[in-house]
Amino acid sequence: MPQTTILTREPVVNKNRAITANRLVAHGPNMGSVVETLNELAEVWPTQHTVFVCLGRLVPTPDLMKWQAPPNAMVEIPSQTLAHPQTQALLPQLRDAGISMCLSWFAPGTPLPADCDWRFVLMDRRRHQTPAGSPGITLAWGLPNVSGFQEAVQSGYDGASGWFFLHGNPPPKELAPGHAQIVRLLNLVRNNADIKEIEAALRQDVALSYKLLRYINSAGFGLSCEIQSFRHAVSILGYANLHKWLSLLLVGASRDPSAPAMMQTAIVRGRFMEQIGASFFEKSEHDNLFITGAFSLLNLLLGTSMQRVLDEMHLPAAVTDALLYEQGAYAPFLKLARLCESFDSTELEKQAAELQLEPAQINRALIGALGFADSLQA
Repeated sequence: MPQTTILTREPVVNKNRAITANRLVAHGPNMGSVVETLNELAEVWPTQHTVFVCLGRLVPTPDLMKWQAPPNAMVEIPSQTLAHPQTQALLPQLRDAGISMCLSWFAPGTPLPADCDWRFVLMDRRRHQTPAGSPGITLAWGLPNVSGFQEAVQSGYDGASGWFFLHGNPPPKELAPGHAQIVRLLNLVRNNADIKEIEAALRQDVALSYKLLRYINSAGFGLSCEIQSFRHAVSILGYANLHKWLSLLLVGASRDPSAPAMMQTAIVRGRFMEQIGASFFEKSEHDNLFITGAFSLLNLLLGTSMQRVLDEMHLPAAVTDALLYEQGAYAPFLKLARLCESFDSTELEKQAAELQLEPAQINRALIGALGFADSLQA
């Protein structure tokens, strides 16, 4: 039976805006469909962080126990369902199975079961200015921007869930010298410059060389041998793959407090586009799909305008058209990647239907991309 549940995601961060968990929202018609979907994703399940599983608008019931929950999974229990007989029957089963629980949409004064350990508590900051009465580590949800996050932390929240860090950032400025150096390297590699010329550019920044080799040797790439030098990297990877990894280096160059969360988001978009677009484009274009997604937050990561940073690079028209104008062959796939970050799946389902993609394809690409991104930041 075809899967009908579709997943969206958002990051969970601590007071320092470092990622502490990933939150998946399952948009399904019933618990059976959600369980089937989650079980199908066991092979690509991300393991680097705790994974919150929100059941959307469904009431948690004992049918959820048919899911073979990974050790890092945490089930969200909406406070509004605590009095429901089916949820009351589920709670002791989750506890006995050793599956952690997060209390979501908690409001002070809500009667709580005496025998449940709520490790995390999710509260809507738009309704509750302070986390008074929380029975666990309190996360703010519904924050509008970076300033809203800072205010929530000052009022006592321990962290947040959501996309606030994509809004309210400082105005654009000139490209920083360190970022410009990576852009120069990208252009050299893309133009197949002599290895000696590229090595000379790398030697000007030892830290840059170290980070590049660290990325290439990360678990996400899955190489069978360790790359010891730039020349070795070229011989093993080739210029095209090296360009991809320099692109990752540019995405990871920001020192903004929100950079880890933004970098994860950018890499998830890139890997998702690469995977979901594989059957639509020739293999030679797959790296360009990745770069389109990975560069989609470059303006925020580098603190400059998208136009300014792309003016410094020599990227294919399909990449720049998608990033600057939301047009061209790659644009529908970038839109799809962004819609996977929505708490409402309606537009995601419409876009998937337009591309004739099944929920199972999108779910697998999304979860696989999340695991890939986390492996690079380990």
